[in-house]
Amino acid sequence: MRIAILDDYQDVALTFGDWDSLKADITVFTEPLTDVAEQLRGFECVVAMRERTRFPAEVLDRLPDLKLLVSTGPRNAAIDVAAARRNGVVVSKTGYLGEPTAEHTWALILAASRNLPQEFRNMREGGWQTTVGTMLHGKTLGLLGLGRLGAGAAKIGQVFGMETIAWSQNLTQEKADPHGVTAVSKEELFARSDVLSIHLVLSGRTRGLVGAAELAAMKPSALLVNTSRGPIVDEAALVDALRRKEIRAAALDVYDVEPFPADHPLRTMDNAVLTPHLGFVARETYEIFYGDAVEDIAAYQAGDPIRVMTE
Repeated sequence: MRIAILDDYQDVALTFGDWDSLKADITVFTEPLTDVAEQLRGFECVVAMRERTRFPAEVLDRLPDLKLLVSTGPRNAAIDVAAARRNGVVVSKTGYLGEPTAEHTWALILAASRNLPQEFRNMREGGWQTTVGTMLHGKTLGLLGLGRLGAGAAKIGQVFGMETIAWSQNLTQEKADPHGVTAVSKEELFARSDVLSIHLVLSGRTRGLVGAAELAAMKPSALLVNTSRGPIVDEAALVDALRRKEIRAAALDVYDVEPFPADHPLRTMDNAVLTPHLGFVARETYEIFYGDAVEDIAAYQAGDPIRVMTE
């Protein structure tokens, strides 16, 4: 079996999971593909890292040799599962850990609140105390989405002594009560939040959900945090809001285009704290991703596919 492992930016995939047990011809791609159908020609199995590479119908239709597509994580909006099924391609998934992303959310919140990127740089350059940060205790943490990750973020915010409020399209106070969170309207969420953290799945309903009007409704002292998916926020509107100081800062781990363009204006802005989609990037997550991927492939080889995606 010829196997392609995609988007292994750190070149570490083969150090996780028992790949030798598959007795396969494995090719690792450490750079984004430029022509997916052409570069994956002849591969029977592809292991996709999250949603970094898109597999729409027009790509799947051009991969006649592909029989198994393994996606790390439980869902992948970049794969047309119906088109895969139509082409006779089995799509399998892996397990996932939400905790690393929740932890990274708070790394970003703390870094932005206390101006840590600037102070890290100042210390290396010989400086001393050049910024004034803000504390979190007594502030309001707004959660755009109160699923597993949003609820986890709320719990940490409460430990910091923050009031926690949330909104999503189907959130009720009954659902929010077990988490000690107050359900509010969308308008109230944006108006009241000192820190607004996004915890939604990207879909047709959430794409562009945070736009110019929502950013304008936020406090000038507010921090916007996104560790979910870049397109939930209108990136052009965010750049404009940061330039005009409509909000104090944004802390981002996800972007419209990834890898993030080297010349993007956000890279030059002092009020933007940026990390390169590190939320899920932890040793423990990779052990699950690649360990499960090996199991998925072995099960397929044995004629009994496991963890098969149906949508």
